[in-house]
Amino acid sequence: MPQVPPMPAVDAAEWTKQASGLEIWDSTVGEGDAVKPGATVTVHYTGWLTNGKMFDSSVARGQTISFSLNQVIKGWQEGIPGMKPGGTRRLKIPAALGYGATGAGRDIPPNAVLIFEVELISSK
Repeated sequence: MPQVPPMPAVDAAEWTKQASGLEIWDSTVGEGDAVKPGATVTVHYTGWLTNGKMFDSSVARGQTISFSLNQVIKGWQEGIPGMKPGGTRRLKIPAALGYGATGAGRDIPPNAVLIFEVELISSK
């Protein structure tokens, strides 16, 4: 079974805050063409709540996922462009750019800050 990465430290100095409130940390910079806004990407990702609870992981499932950036939460729409294939980026997504006051399903409560580690496999 693939090894799920440990959750990045929420208060690490490496986070860079964007104007929207999104925070980005490139732990590995990839090579090649950077992802453009609205692109279709193939990624491996793991998501946590700030209390350390993992709520989803393509790594744990052993399957990458492909999707258009136009179909995901705002934090991903803003946070994935600029990544390069082979890169790993961490995203700290405020609730306003995530699932907001409604949350999502059983695992993501209202007004939750989400932490993701995203490995970009490819984009088009």
